[in-house]
Amino acid sequence: MPLKRVTVTGVRNLQPVTLHPSPRINLIYGANGSGKSSFLEAIHLLGLARSFRSTRLQPVIQHGEQQCTVFGEVQQPSGLTNSIGITRSKQADYQIRIDGQTVRSIAQLAETLPLQLINPESFRLLEGAPKQRRQYLDWGVFHVEHQFLPAWQRLQKSLKQRNSLLRRGRIQRSMLVPWETELVSAAERIDDFRRDYLQRLKPVFEEILARLVPLDDLTLSYYRGWDKEKPLAQVLDEQFDRDSQLGYTQAGAQRADLRLRCNGMNAVDILSRGQQKLVVCALKIAQGYLLKEYGVQQDCVYLVDDLPSELDAQHRKALCALLEDLECQIFITSVEAEQLRDCWKNDTPLSMFHVEHGHIVQTD
Repeated sequence: MPLKRVTVTGVRNLQPVTLHPSPRINLIYGANGSGKSSFLEAIHLLGLARSFRSTRLQPVIQHGEQQCTVFGEVQQPSGLTNSIGITRSKQADYQIRIDGQTVRSIAQLAETLPLQLINPESFRLLEGAPKQRRQYLDWGVFHVEHQFLPAWQRLQKSLKQRNSLLRRGRIQRSMLVPWETELVSAAERIDDFRRDYLQRLKPVFEEILARLVPLDDLTLSYYRGWDKEKPLAQVLDEQFDRDSQLGYTQAGAQRADLRLRCNGMNAVDILSRGQQKLVVCALKIAQGYLLKEYGVQQDCVYLVDDLPSELDAQHRKALCALLEDLECQIFITSVEAEQLRDCWKNDTPLSMFHVEHGHIVQTD
């Protein structure tokens, strides 16, 4: 599902631009601060309606403008083309249009244009809070299991209601029963989806990691969010008094985590920064390969920001080979074009774009 055309208006320092990228490799190069990452940010806005660089819209929208707009044409495997567009305003409003129709669901946008981001901030996948690892896991489940989103929405609604009742103070235990019944049902459903997905992800991840770096003692495991020896309903009952004191639910699918360990210790405490980056890259690339295994029609579009950072030439080439074998569309930024120009096979479609002071020009 490559992007055939991308039009960007009002994003940071980028001048209005329309590009027709390669369906495979797109190398975007230029000096620091020229606008390379801003172009990847625009594609991220197109696929997820949000930036990966800021939680605030103010710095994303170009100075003096009231809104930013990104439009794209996505090529389907059938040959048909979907048009998608996103407009974000300084008032935090957004408008999503798919094939000329206004939609309110960001999930529908994400289904149309699956994105994977690899950038220096990706380290947070290892060293950050469990929420980030849940989001990584749920990205994969969302794209292969159509019943995941309804179950996740049920979980969020029941969890919100239970927590609201807990914050009221002293309440009758029976008041929570209807919402706990829904919460348990949704949580167990989500847990099943996550387990099935991870079971298929692990061997793919291990194979990809082995091509990047030898880490035989690295293990990937899953914590479901509550005691593995007890049903969730029992755990919620046992923790009721404590939950009432805290005002929120301590156990459930919303507390799940992925755990990466080396010799029984947290991987982030053992691995070098370069090794951490390779592990994160392997995790992200594994999801692209797994989508193909599941037979999902939508290939990922990979956004790789500052790939050469903290990787030597050998590991850059190994990483590029893995990305190339995915046969999907990839956008990669680099300060120097030469660092990545020769990392691909001669017959792989490659387009190069130079960025200078917010102006993007195709150079090949």
